[in-house]
Amino acid sequence: MANLSPTANNKLHGKVAIVTGGASGIGEATARHIINDGARAVVIADVQDDKGENVVASIGSDRCTYIHCDVADENQVKSLVESTVSIYGRLDIMFSNAGISGATSNQTVLDLDLSDFDKVIAVNTRGMAACVKHAAGAMKEGGVRGGLICTVTAQPTARRAQPLIFRPIG
Repeated sequence: MANLSPTANNKLHGKVAIVTGGASGIGEATARHIINDGARAVVIADVQDDKGENVVASIGSDRCTYIHCDVADENQVKSLVESTVSIYGRLDIMFSNAGISGATSNQTVLDLDLSDFDKVIAVNTRGMAACVKHAAGAMKEGGVRGGLICTVTAQPTARRAQPLIFRPIG
């Protein structure tokens, strides 16, 4: 799907967006919609480097860039936003979509691996907050009016319909 063309409504004409978790799933689909709606550029931010580069190749490097970013690391999020503004001159949209599910084992609350839990919180909660913080700062500094910050969360293991943490004891 090389060089996607904008839709007739062109509602995102000239906008620059970042999509975290953009190398696959909802993030990838959103990046494609953003480009199809006329955005000037979309930055794919993810830790899945090969998949991210494949998305860039399929959209077209003239309108899409991949930047490795682990949203659990605020410095990487700050660098992502700064790099986006440096490359494209502005940031209009932050689609904060990166997330992880954590352990999917049959552990009980007594067996809870708190280091795994900490990683889930670092990515899904702190990561989202870092994205909002740095995107809002860049939008304000750039004089962007009507910027969009969207946060998304979905439990990747929801199809299993089982709680992640609380399981019956015994």
